[in-house]
Amino acid sequence: MKQRKALEKRKSTETEIEVKLSLDGKGETKIKTQIGILDHMLHLFAFHGFFDLELIVKKADTNIDIHHTNEDIGIVLGKAFKAALGEKEGIRRFGLAAAPMESTIGTCVIDISGRGHFKLNIAGNQTTHPASKEQDGYAITYLEHFMESFAKSLSATIGITIQNPSDDLHTNLETVFKSLGIALDRATQIDPRRKGVPSTKGIID
Repeated sequence: MKQRKALEKRKSTETEIEVKLSLDGKGETKIKTQIGILDHMLHLFAFHGFFDLELIVKKADTNIDIHHTNEDIGIVLGKAFKAALGEKEGIRRFGLAAAPMESTIGTCVIDISGRGHFKLNIAGNQTTHPASKEQDGYAITYLEHFMESFAKSLSATIGITIQNPSDDLHTNLETVFKSLGIALDRATQIDPRRKGVPSTKGIID
């Protein structure tokens, strides 16, 4: 099978980021984003998705805040996945996975459709809604910015639900990144029954 790999670089006045990716890997990682909790989450994502991922942030304006770096990482990572998929011939295209942690469950559904869209739904236990809480310099709003950038750059529709969210942001994030990795692994796998691009249009942009 053709190796599905990509090297993506992005340099702006705010950040400089390099990503090396192999879709058909072992889950091996080298990640240095300058955002500690995001390092951990991307390691979980790659490990459970069996993606070999090297992601290095060479320059960041984290002295201001993490907004640009967090968002730009999503952009470059999405572009790397899109490049590694090439024409998307034979892929399953759709992926669905859930990952529990204690009473919290993160569920991810993905369609590598050519249409970049992201939606987050936080369901249940609204008295402990985590959206306004920041922990380890990260928050649900940063998760949304990251995922929006990732989905648009990958040109994929991604829906994530956090069921029964925890007071602990770390717990919520783990369920999200684990389920994303598993769902994306399933969506990018080759289905031997599929000949060509998995779309009745014959193309996925």
